[in-house]
Amino acid sequence: MLSSSDFTPASWELVVRVDHPNSEEQRDITLRVSGDLHVGGVMLKLVEEINIAQDWSDFALWWEQKHCWLLKTHWTLDKCGVQADARLLFTPQHKMLRLRLPNLKTVRMRISFSAVVFRAISDICRALNIRRSEELSLLKPSGDYIKKKKKKDKNNKEPVIEDILNLESSPTSSGSPGSAGLYSKTMTPTYDPINGMPVSSTVTWFGDSPLAGQSCSILAFSQPPQSPEALADMFQPRSLVEKAKLNTGWLDSSRSLMEQGIQEDEQLLLRFKYYSFFDLNPKYDAVRINQLYEQARWAILLEEIDCTEEEMLIFAALQYHISKLSLSTESQDFTNESEVDEVEAALSNLEVTLEGRKSNSTLEDITDIPKLTDNLKLFRPKKLVLKGFKQYWFVFKDTSIAYFKNKDLEQGEPVEKLNLRGCEVVPDVNVAGRKFGIKLLIPIADGMNEVYLRCDHENQYARWMAACILASKGKTMADSSYQPEVLNILSFLRMKNRNSSSEVASSLESMDMNPECFVSPRCAKKHKSKQLAARVLEAHQNVAQMSLIEAKLRFIQAWQSLPEFGLTYYLVRFKGAKKDDILGVSYNRLIRIDAATGIPITTWRFTNMKQWNVNWEIRQVAIEFDQNVSIAFTCLSADCKVVHEYIGGYIFLSTRSKDQNETLDEDLFHKLTGGQD
Repeated sequence: MLSSSDFTPASWELVVRVDHPNSEEQRDITLRVSGDLHVGGVMLKLVEEINIAQDWSDFALWWEQKHCWLLKTHWTLDKCGVQADARLLFTPQHKMLRLRLPNLKTVRMRISFSAVVFRAISDICRALNIRRSEELSLLKPSGDYIKKKKKKDKNNKEPVIEDILNLESSPTSSGSPGSAGLYSKTMTPTYDPINGMPVSSTVTWFGDSPLAGQSCSILAFSQPPQSPEALADMFQPRSLVEKAKLNTGWLDSSRSLMEQGIQEDEQLLLRFKYYSFFDLNPKYDAVRINQLYEQARWAILLEEIDCTEEEMLIFAALQYHISKLSLSTESQDFTNESEVDEVEAALSNLEVTLEGRKSNSTLEDITDIPKLTDNLKLFRPKKLVLKGFKQYWFVFKDTSIAYFKNKDLEQGEPVEKLNLRGCEVVPDVNVAGRKFGIKLLIPIADGMNEVYLRCDHENQYARWMAACILASKGKTMADSSYQPEVLNILSFLRMKNRNSSSEVASSLESMDMNPECFVSPRCAKKHKSKQLAARVLEAHQNVAQMSLIEAKLRFIQAWQSLPEFGLTYYLVRFKGAKKDDILGVSYNRLIRIDAATGIPITTWRFTNMKQWNVNWEIRQVAIEFDQNVSIAFTCLSADCKVVHEYIGGYIFLSTRSKDQNETLDEDLFHKLTGGQD
């Protein structure tokens, strides 16, 4: 005889491993379930079976074979596809992770292993008081980085004790409505209840942070310079191919840490991934500016980005100045910062926004686009020909340069007209040698048209260089950023001016500086220590009056002015090509570079891009541009999803505006970067 219970839906046994935080070993629990039981019901049965009174709200089911979380608790096991052979793990969604910051400080904190990386980064940045989390991401250290570290540890007789900042109690639960973040979206000032004065912005921002109890200066101030020996032990890329290896390990922003095989307490690098820094504000961005400065500093010291010896000395002088100020106790007191009346600051901001730029002429015709005219020297490189510059009369109008044999022929037909929209603008400057050159790489159908311009003095150079930079972005000199760009170039040139003085000589006697700490190991080998110290101190005379935050911002600006700034390299094979090339990805363009010589071959602007997609079967990225130009390549140094996400990420960042405040359209980000998802 059959009882009625035998006709119920077929039940079966499901084995679930429980990752219990209080016990060393995991234990298996067998449950009798049916296909119409939902995921939440399985979790309820598990908790009843475990029979331990504790908060289980952070626990969820992880399906090991499918490598995915079962987070939709209302779905039935049948809908999820879970059967008797499924290996499930009942584990906390938040686990400890070690994050190595740009300033080489390691922060240990609890992070969501079930949220997508994009959201996890947002939570991390909220805890560390870093605005604009969309500019950062997590990078898995490359093999070279780890090998170098192991070698260093092996050679040391004493074990290296890592300096870890433990933020175990940090409130980084994903999407928790309790905390709106460490900074107000409207940036409304908080007032002291006793004296009614606005509280220092930086202190206010750290109010909810786990850092508040320790000291906000931990992450907002730079670390002491590393010894030359420690610097020499770090991995320094020597070629574009080695630089491409540095970008192999970027995590997929559309998937969770657990899905990407990240283990609990593993170390990842937290880095600025996208070189498009929006709204850097000294009043609110103490940590962000410092970490950005540190990332720039290490990029210079480890030669991840190339610069001339003259520029290296400027960077060294700024580092020396910043390290001196960071050691002084006055600099580290955030409450001593000069406070500006909030209403006055807001009105001033509004005035700048409305006016755009100051103008001497109150009745300036806004439809009139300024033009530049001057005598400049021009040279076109040819094989086996020495540089021979020839003087012409140049006219810069809109985004084009036209040049004539002399000024009298300006109204006639020019010798040539160069359209600079989409070109590469590279400084060719040696201030000590009074050489002020501009190298233009102009895209043409079959590659790049290379043109050199030579200016007579720094003022002329600054005006023409600024105009070329704006034209390359499709902007004219009527744009409000033209004058600031000119001033920025001039200030950088003046920093390069070496002021030999008796003060420098006398200070050398009582000098406590180790100059090798502030330059790359290769640069340090070229000079004797005393000679290098003298040159750094000479350069320091030009920056000695700067405040700490001003010096850091100037360092970041100087980094941004380097020709290679913002380029992330990947080793690729273009469709139809017989050899590998390097692809440089920047905030506004893609560059095809010869892997052997490092010379740019072709540039494509994002503004000319019609669409891009990936053939996931053969892992090939295909991009279509205007004028029926299309390219396709496979990525050899990383997964094609990494490159796809870089392109989509930069396009996403270009949609930001100040009107949005701190809100981000996460759906748009995933739509642009997610690929097949």
